[in-house]
Amino acid sequence: MRLPSPGSVVTAWNDCCSVEAAISHEATYPARAAEYGTLANVLDAGRAVRAADLMKSHHQRLAFAGSLAALFQETDLLLIPTQPRADFTLAQEAEEFATTEGLTQFLRFVTPWDMSGSPTITLPGGFTPRGLPVSFQLVGRHLDEALLIRAGHAYQQATDWHRRHPALA
Repeated sequence: MRLPSPGSVVTAWNDCCSVEAAISHEATYPARAAEYGTLANVLDAGRAVRAADLMKSHHQRLAFAGSLAALFQETDLLLIPTQPRADFTLAQEAEEFATTEGLTQFLRFVTPWDMSGSPTITLPGGFTPRGLPVSFQLVGRHLDEALLIRAGHAYQQATDWHRRHPALA
Protein backbone atom coordinates (compact mmCIF):
# COMPACT_ATOMS: atom_id res chain seq x y z
CA MET A 1 0.00 0.00 0.00
CA ARG A 2 1.24 3.48 -0.82
CA LEU A 3 -0.29 6.42 1.04
CA PRO A 4 -0.67 9.56 -1.09
CA SER A 5 1.75 12.25 0.01
CA PRO A 6 -0.02 14.60 2.43
CA GLY A 7 2.61 17.35 2.07
CA SER A 8 0.59 19.68 -0.12
CA VAL A 9 -2.59 19.45 1.98
CA VAL A 10 -0.67 19.89 5.23
CA THR A 11 0.63 23.18 3.88
CA ALA A 12 -2.73 24.13 2.32
CA TRP A 13 -4.48 23.51 5.64
CA ASN A 14 -3.19 26.80 7.05
CA ASP A 15 -5.02 28.83 4.39
CA CYS A 16 -8.20 26.74 4.56
CA CYS A 17 -8.35 26.67 8.34
CA SER A 18 -7.68 30.39 8.79
CA VAL A 19 -10.26 31.34 6.15
CA GLU A 20 -12.87 29.04 7.72
CA ALA A 21 -12.11 30.50 11.16
CA ALA A 22 -12.41 34.05 9.80
CA ILE A 23 -15.78 33.20 8.25
CA SER A 24 -16.98 31.66 11.53
CA HIS A 25 -16.06 34.79 13.47
CA GLU A 26 -17.05 37.46 10.96
CA ALA A 27 -20.02 38.58 13.08
CA THR A 28 -17.71 39.66 15.92
CA TYR A 29 -14.28 40.04 14.34
CA PRO A 30 -12.64 42.51 13.83
CA ALA A 31 -15.20 44.62 15.73
CA ARG A 32 -14.22 42.92 19.01
CA ALA A 33 -10.62 42.12 18.09
CA ALA A 34 -9.28 43.04 21.53
CA GLU A 35 -11.17 40.08 23.02
CA TYR A 36 -9.57 37.49 20.72
CA GLY A 37 -6.01 37.27 22.03
CA THR A 38 -3.72 35.17 19.87
CA LEU A 39 -6.65 33.82 17.82
CA ALA A 40 -6.69 37.26 16.19
CA ASN A 41 -3.51 36.26 14.30
CA VAL A 42 -5.30 33.30 12.74
CA LEU A 43 -8.33 35.40 11.81
CA ASP A 44 -6.17 38.15 10.30
CA ALA A 45 -4.30 35.54 8.28
CA GLY A 46 -7.61 34.12 7.05
CA ARG A 47 -8.89 37.54 6.05
CA ALA A 48 -5.69 38.12 4.05
CA VAL A 49 -5.72 34.89 2.00
CA ARG A 50 -6.10 35.63 -1.71
CA ALA A 51 -8.96 33.89 -3.50
CA ALA A 52 -6.56 32.31 -6.01
CA ASP A 53 -4.45 30.85 -3.20
CA LEU A 54 -7.54 29.48 -1.46
CA MET A 55 -8.65 27.82 -4.70
CA LYS A 56 -5.20 26.24 -5.15
CA SER A 57 -5.49 24.88 -1.61
CA HIS A 58 -8.97 23.59 -2.39
CA HIS A 59 -7.71 21.82 -5.53
CA GLN A 60 -4.95 20.18 -3.46
CA ARG A 61 -7.62 19.12 -0.97
CA LEU A 62 -9.73 17.54 -3.72
CA ALA A 63 -6.75 15.74 -5.28
CA PHE A 64 -5.68 14.29 -1.91
CA ALA A 65 -9.25 13.22 -1.07
CA GLY A 66 -9.53 11.52 -4.47
CA SER A 67 -6.27 9.65 -3.94
CA LEU A 68 -7.49 8.49 -0.54
CA ALA A 69 -10.80 7.34 -1.99
CA ALA A 70 -8.84 5.15 -4.40
CA LEU A 71 -6.69 3.82 -1.55
CA PHE A 72 -9.75 2.98 0.54
CA GLN A 73 -11.07 0.77 -2.25
CA GLU A 74 -8.53 -1.82 -1.03
CA THR A 75 -7.92 -0.69 2.58
CA ASP A 76 -10.37 -0.59 5.47
CA LEU A 77 -8.48 1.55 7.98
CA LEU A 78 -5.20 3.37 8.40
CA LEU A 79 -3.32 3.49 11.71
CA ILE A 80 -1.55 6.86 12.00
CA PRO A 81 0.26 8.66 14.84
CA THR A 82 -1.59 11.65 16.25
CA GLN A 83 1.49 13.82 16.67
CA PRO A 84 5.21 13.69 15.88
CA ARG A 85 6.39 13.81 19.50
CA ALA A 86 4.98 12.52 22.73
CA ASP A 87 7.45 13.41 25.47
CA PHE A 88 7.54 17.21 25.24
CA THR A 89 7.00 20.01 27.71
CA LEU A 90 4.51 22.87 27.60
CA ALA A 91 7.43 25.21 26.93
CA GLN A 92 8.51 23.09 23.94
CA GLU A 93 4.94 23.06 22.67
CA ALA A 94 4.65 26.86 22.96
CA GLU A 95 7.93 27.26 21.09
CA GLU A 96 6.81 24.94 18.33
CA PHE A 97 3.37 26.54 18.00
CA ALA A 98 4.86 30.06 17.85
CA THR A 99 5.54 29.78 14.12
CA THR A 100 3.33 28.67 11.24
CA GLU A 101 6.01 26.20 10.17
CA GLY A 102 6.27 24.71 13.66
CA LEU A 103 2.50 24.35 14.00
CA THR A 104 2.23 22.84 10.51
CA GLN A 105 4.96 20.33 11.33
CA PHE A 106 3.31 19.40 14.62
CA LEU A 107 -0.12 18.94 13.06
CA ARG A 108 1.04 16.98 10.00
CA PHE A 109 -0.53 13.74 11.24
CA VAL A 110 -4.03 15.21 11.75
CA THR A 111 -4.49 17.93 9.11
CA PRO A 112 -4.56 15.61 6.07
CA TRP A 113 -7.69 13.89 7.39
CA ASP A 114 -9.32 17.22 8.19
CA MET A 115 -8.58 18.34 4.65
CA SER A 116 -9.86 15.13 3.03
CA GLY A 117 -12.98 14.83 5.16
CA SER A 118 -11.87 11.40 6.32
CA PRO A 119 -13.33 10.29 9.64
CA THR A 120 -10.88 9.46 12.43
CA ILE A 121 -10.98 8.08 15.93
CA THR A 122 -8.18 8.73 18.40
CA LEU A 123 -7.40 6.07 20.98
CA PRO A 124 -4.98 5.82 23.90
CA GLY A 125 -1.96 3.63 23.29
CA GLY A 126 0.23 3.83 26.35
CA PHE A 127 2.56 6.18 28.18
CA THR A 128 6.00 7.61 27.56
CA PRO A 129 8.87 6.83 29.96
CA ARG A 130 8.05 10.15 31.69
CA GLY A 131 4.42 9.09 32.14
CA LEU A 132 2.80 11.23 29.44
CA PRO A 133 -0.04 9.61 27.48
CA VAL A 134 0.48 8.39 23.91
CA SER A 135 -2.29 8.07 21.37
CA PHE A 136 -2.84 6.95 17.80
CA GLN A 137 -5.65 7.41 15.34
CA LEU A 138 -7.50 5.20 12.97
CA VAL A 139 -8.54 6.80 9.68
CA GLY A 140 -11.47 5.44 7.72
CA ARG A 141 -13.09 5.90 4.37
CA HIS A 142 -15.49 8.77 3.81
CA LEU A 143 -18.81 8.29 5.64
CA ASP A 144 -17.72 4.99 7.25
CA GLU A 145 -17.69 6.12 10.87
CA ALA A 146 -19.43 2.88 11.87
CA LEU A 147 -16.32 0.86 11.02
CA LEU A 148 -14.15 3.24 13.08
CA ILE A 149 -16.44 2.87 16.08
CA ARG A 150 -16.44 -0.93 15.79
CA ALA A 151 -12.65 -1.00 15.48
CA GLY A 152 -12.20 1.38 18.42
CA HIS A 153 -14.55 -0.70 20.53
CA ALA A 154 -12.73 -3.93 19.62
CA TYR A 155 -9.39 -2.31 20.53
CA GLN A 156 -10.72 -1.19 23.91
CA GLN A 157 -12.09 -4.67 24.58
CA ALA A 158 -8.62 -6.12 23.95
CA THR A 159 -6.64 -3.49 25.91
CA ASP A 160 -7.03 -1.44 29.05
CA TRP A 161 -5.22 1.76 28.03
CA HIS A 162 -8.49 3.69 28.18
CA ARG A 163 -8.79 2.77 31.87
CA ARG A 164 -5.31 3.95 32.83
CA HIS A 165 -4.52 7.51 33.81
CA PRO A 166 -1.21 9.35 34.12
CA ALA A 167 0.04 10.11 37.59
CA LEU A 168 -0.75 13.66 38.58
CA ALA A 169 2.07 15.62 40.15
